[in-house]
Amino acid sequence: MTQSTGTLTVFYDGACPLCSAEISVYRKSAGADGLSFVDVSTPSGSCQFPSVDKAAALARFHVLSADGTLSSGAEGFGRLWLALPGWRWLGRIVMMPGILQATEAVYRGFLLVRPALQRMAHAGSVSGSKS
Repeated sequence: MTQSTGTLTVFYDGACPLCSAEISVYRKSAGADGLSFVDVSTPSGSCQFPSVDKAAALARFHVLSADGTLSSGAEGFGRLWLALPGWRWLGRIVMMPGILQATEAVYRGFLLVRPALQRMAHAGSVSGSKS
């Protein structure tokens, strides 16, 4: 669901425990009230993201700037961080030429192991709820 209408719209996979946990941190950050957060794993969330199909939106982090610029991966995170005062320092670093490309390579590596990490996180939450 959308938190608020803002200058940056953050699209994330709410069905992913890792993604939800990370987005929760950003939502609690100063400046987050000026951003919109859309869970693309829900039917209403995917309708708000017409420029990329649902599978692509679930597979990779995306943000949409107020001017209509769509960014994904490391660049998307950089734009998100630039929009949050407490994270702006990290956004400035990530968006530097060379750093952005290196961070994107790390992000693509993370995407390869993300399914295994999701399974581990899900297994941990299931076993933790049985106690």
